[in-house]
Amino acid sequence: MKKHLLTGIAALCLLAGGANAADLKFKPGEDARFNWKSYEEFSKSHQLKGQTITIFGPWRGEDQTLFESVLEYFRQATGADVKYSSSENYEQQIVIDTQAGSPPNVAILAQPGLVADLAAKGALTPLGEDNSKWLKDNFSAGQSWVDLATYKGKDGKPMIYGFPYKIDLKSLIWYVPENFEDAGYDVPKSMEDLKKLTEKIAADGGVPWCIGLGSGGATGWPATDWVEDLMLRLYPADVYDKWVKNEIKFDDPKVVKAIEEYGWFSRNPKFVDGGAAGVASTDFRDSPKGLFTSPPKCYLHHQASFIPSFFPQGTVVGQDVDFFPTPNYASKPELGNPVEGAGTLAMITKDSPGARAFIDFIKTPIAHEVWMAQSGFLTAFKSANQDTYANAPLKKQGKILLDATTFRFDGSDLMPGKIGAGAFWTAMVDYAGGKSAEDVAKGIQKSWDGLK
Repeated sequence: MKKHLLTGIAALCLLAGGANAADLKFKPGEDARFNWKSYEEFSKSHQLKGQTITIFGPWRGEDQTLFESVLEYFRQATGADVKYSSSENYEQQIVIDTQAGSPPNVAILAQPGLVADLAAKGALTPLGEDNSKWLKDNFSAGQSWVDLATYKGKDGKPMIYGFPYKIDLKSLIWYVPENFEDAGYDVPKSMEDLKKLTEKIAADGGVPWCIGLGSGGATGWPATDWVEDLMLRLYPADVYDKWVKNEIKFDDPKVVKAIEEYGWFSRNPKFVDGGAAGVASTDFRDSPKGLFTSPPKCYLHHQASFIPSFFPQGTVVGQDVDFFPTPNYASKPELGNPVEGAGTLAMITKDSPGARAFIDFIKTPIAHEVWMAQSGFLTAFKSANQDTYANAPLKKQGKILLDATTFRFDGSDLMPGKIGAGAFWTAMVDYAGGKSAEDVAKGIQKSWDGLK
């Protein structure tokens, strides 16, 4: 079988213009972890020699290098000339390009609100029911991804316009295993256990949490992640969906309760390093440092998968520090296993056979596995081999995605900018300063009601 794959793919590479398989990060057929059969089958059915495909996306620097390493497989399989570009202000650039009538064939975006705007203006090509069914069948929490990729077009009809590719996790809690071992603490399996652990650490004379909301002009956003995580664990996903659309108001008792649940952790001075008053003034980049002091200034930190970038230099994830998913309430098993995160959607902004072929390409396991085997890439694609992940922490995060029964994008990103990136942030700072959950929720709703 291996010989057959090597022979078939070598011939296809020749058809693609004599490209050398040595240019590929992983040589086809040489590592059994990769699904080379998917690459071979894609190559046979998508020959695009002489065609140019333009792709515009968010990735620059190291991420662009990683994405280009994946694109090289697409180039060599199809023979197409693929040109990728990005911009520091890529969100504004894609709007300018579509309005000017010169969009790329494919746009990859991380902002659901922007995708909705482009769809409503008729700037996106529907991907069709076959892709909707494919997502539902092949992604964990598949219906969630269909919903997240569906927007209303210019005619007002909801259709699938985006295809998820590269996902990030937010529902994570970080800890130092050595600290837990020394103190005799176990990783909690439920939200009730997490609360008991918080109380136990405080009773033992320690401080359970490091929480920091500081982020310059964006101060307050880490608290919104807490509230969103808790909304998904307190209520069914449709409540979350209605909340981010303003169909359930911010001052609804359900939302107030989620803010108060966050307050249970953050407003008790015995539970937070620096006391409750220090939460708003502590920079989010500095807040996890207390995990690594001796003795530890805190034992737990709630933050997304990017936070290791701000850990002390040389910290090894999976050894020096580890993580577990934000636990669910044992009393609410009917809610399943929700996960909050973010992700990019690939969309056709200028239809062509090459654009359609790219969407088909990211439906192959190999398009995921090549990036998985390097760094910074997570996927909910069930057919991508989890053993291709570059390290154990990435594989562990990938399993969290695969185990999810519901996936939702960051709620504040789904709200109007003046709310999700404005009033909500500010209100969480006010809440840290002592305002009641009811009052801050009413303030956010007043701002939302005032939008034109």
